[in-house]
Amino acid sequence: MQKMAELLGLRDECGEGTSGAPGLAGSCLADNRLNLDVYPDGCRRFLQLFKEQRAEVVQVEFFRLSSNDCLLDTTLGSLPHLKHLKSLVLKGGHARDEFGSYQHGSLTSLPPDFGNLRCLTHLDLSFNRFSTLPSCILHLPSLRVLLVSHNSLVTLPEDFGCLSKLTFFSAMKNQLKDLPQSIGELSMLQDLDLSENALELLPEELGNLHNCTELDLSGNRLSSIPDSLANLKSLRRLHLHSNLLVTVPASLASLPNLSRLDLQNNCLRAIPAEIQALPFVHVRGNPLGETEPSPQAGNCKASAAVVIHPCISSGSFTVTSEGCRVVLACGIHFYFPPGAASDPLRISFRSLTPDPQWVKLRHHDVLLSSVLELQPHGIQFQQEVQIWMPYISPQTPHQHEVVVRTFSGQSWSDLRTTVKRKRKSKKCVAHCCVLHFSWFLVVSRLVQNECKVPAEGTLLFSSVDPNIKVIFPPGVTKEPRSVKLQVLPVSAEEIQEITANAGCRASPLLYLSQDSTVDFLKPVRIQLPLPPGVTGLNLDRSRLHILHGDLEGQTWNDITSEVVLEFTHLYAVFEVTHFSWYWLWYSTKTYIGGIAKKVYERLRLYQVNFIALQRKKDPEQVLLQCVPKHKVDPVLKKLQDRYRGPEPSDMVEMFEGEQFFAAFERGISIDMDRPDCVDGRLSFIFYSHLKNMKEIYVTSPVDRKGQAVKGQVSFYRGAVPDSIPEDASRRRKGPDSLWLATLPIKLPQLKPRWDENPGPLYGFSFPPLNLGNAETGYLTQANLLSIARRVGADWQSIGLNLGLTYQQIERIGYNNREDLNKQILNMLFSWAQQNSEDPDCVSKLITAMKESGRQDIADEVEAIIELGRQKYSESIRRVGLEQESSTEDSAIAMI
Repeated sequence: MQKMAELLGLRDECGEGTSGAPGLAGSCLADNRLNLDVYPDGCRRFLQLFKEQRAEVVQVEFFRLSSNDCLLDTTLGSLPHLKHLKSLVLKGGHARDEFGSYQHGSLTSLPPDFGNLRCLTHLDLSFNRFSTLPSCILHLPSLRVLLVSHNSLVTLPEDFGCLSKLTFFSAMKNQLKDLPQSIGELSMLQDLDLSENALELLPEELGNLHNCTELDLSGNRLSSIPDSLANLKSLRRLHLHSNLLVTVPASLASLPNLSRLDLQNNCLRAIPAEIQALPFVHVRGNPLGETEPSPQAGNCKASAAVVIHPCISSGSFTVTSEGCRVVLACGIHFYFPPGAASDPLRISFRSLTPDPQWVKLRHHDVLLSSVLELQPHGIQFQQEVQIWMPYISPQTPHQHEVVVRTFSGQSWSDLRTTVKRKRKSKKCVAHCCVLHFSWFLVVSRLVQNECKVPAEGTLLFSSVDPNIKVIFPPGVTKEPRSVKLQVLPVSAEEIQEITANAGCRASPLLYLSQDSTVDFLKPVRIQLPLPPGVTGLNLDRSRLHILHGDLEGQTWNDITSEVVLEFTHLYAVFEVTHFSWYWLWYSTKTYIGGIAKKVYERLRLYQVNFIALQRKKDPEQVLLQCVPKHKVDPVLKKLQDRYRGPEPSDMVEMFEGEQFFAAFERGISIDMDRPDCVDGRLSFIFYSHLKNMKEIYVTSPVDRKGQAVKGQVSFYRGAVPDSIPEDASRRRKGPDSLWLATLPIKLPQLKPRWDENPGPLYGFSFPPLNLGNAETGYLTQANLLSIARRVGADWQSIGLNLGLTYQQIERIGYNNREDLNKQILNMLFSWAQQNSEDPDCVSKLITAMKESGRQDIADEVEAIIELGRQKYSESIRRVGLEQESSTEDSAIAMI
């Protein structure tokens, strides 16, 4: 900060100062400084000051404000009045979420007349949500320091170089993929920080920054750097660490003022001798001297070449015989060793939503990722391909383990898996090796111990509870067979809570399986610990029961009388010849099988709540979510600023992978054309560690002009699972036995629909409008009316992004201050009239909606245009090109 102040010649610009104004101003307005970023209601304070002490406020030169403030949009409109402003800080990051992470501010754009701040030399917009740099910034003639770090910028404007006085620029932690050539025109630039972006190439013009003393390009995807960097004669520090560099130009060694060159954690196997001789070069984390890729080598991770794939959900890449490492944007990594593919092979990938129809989870499994499909299926690689899959860390006790599961086309099998938690991001990754591609997912399962049983016999015990042992005597089998053991510990508290009987106790639940359908030739000896509180000294044998369960846990048979039971002080020992579930119970109850079934199913159920929230700015936008009980409060806290709604539903119980539906009732409906809509109901699949959330628009077919519509959304099971406990099923209320919960939804009262009045609209009279053209699709007056109904309180932001001036927006707001609908209509149709002849006006409308954070409206406009295009093409094919003019008319009419 001191350095930036020196660059500005304003060393104390951000100081607190002394009190220079009475009342409210006394604590935050000092001389020509106004520091409001330390107040959670800073915007409210500013608006009050601006109203009561305007003469003093417009003289402010240094102004700080938090962009986490909910009144920020209103405040931004007043900033261009501060004509003397030299330093402006509109940073986010002043608030934290429940997990301790900094929350980005709400800024996505700036008002167009922001460029009128002719004196502004320092602008800090860090920790916001900009996806593009506002064009008004390029009109700030005095700007010397610009910080836009921790945003979502993908590119910089082509004419970025017009900021000729810029000396300091930081765009750290964005998503920049390339740089404009005009960046080389920033002749006064001294510090350039582009670290932690997605840059793959640098323009040669970067070498024209002759006054640059520090250049930070670390944490990008650069495989090379231009030779022109050797022209940066003023450069002192060059940061290139954590890239994908395979070479660096030797000419960097000739830079006369260079005092630090950081090349750590790249893919450099050789470094020019001139650079190696530099005493200030840092090269750790490179595979120097390696002739073959190594799976554990630094940042290269065993790749002859590194491919960074930008797609998240689907895409393809080519693998050659040289091998490569592929990194997908979703976090999945692949390593193809040299020789894995003998010929060039095109690999396709896509991420699929898990469908319980074919993703068959076993009892007590937890799904931790979506499904990854890799093609071509069935191709045999010459060497094992390594896959790293990120997953959601399971909140399960130590008796579970994480594995990658693959589908062969007929059945699922588990792969040998190692797991790792990344140090910096704390994300979990599952690693496996395969020789062919199919479908893959990550699950958490009960810890599995296994062994090969030879004819000589062997011993298998549980790593979860070493007191559980399975002893195979000699002669137990003729051919070796594989045996697996899993254990589910059950606490005495769980048993008592489920059975409501303090006298019931049980041992850990034991599951045994084998790869043979033939029973063992000799009895297998099993040792289980006695239930808690029971010992060989106080044991009442009449109360002890050995239960045998089928593979699905549907039936539990008491086999106590069929086996020979032996007891020690701590254990019960018995013999069996076939494998399944075994459970040792201690109870006074006679029919213990029914109690065991109830407990078993309860152990598989999750306690959840349903939430139904409406967006504050647009009540017709409804968010539905099924949330595990322990996550409800954090989720609601995260959503409370943008949504409102009723309290969560009562607690219900659901299985992992169970289907459920949401139905809007009592005068509220949804679009039935959605692919996830079945018989008018939204389909969900509950997975405890994945997001069970959907956000949709609802409408009401009933008349809302007279009063609000008080509807509801109800949740239903897809079907009652066969294994659901009887008492859970009996608790269903209402006429529908599949009912789970109901929450109220209220749509506010509407004024007369704008498209119902063929005459002037709310006092406005516009001639018929057709924006666009027939070939690309029209937006008609009726379309604009439909769009206007969605806009709500965002109309000012949208208007500014459409190019209306702040004065126009202010005048529209004042002239129609009693009616939001009139404000929206005036803004939208005024813009439409002014731009009706512009062939690009529709694309400008879509862009404005996106920049205003209204992707939903942008999607709606694009859908309307696409429909118009399709109908135009159909009409062309139907009537022929010679009837072009009549075809255009019909296309317009159809829209």
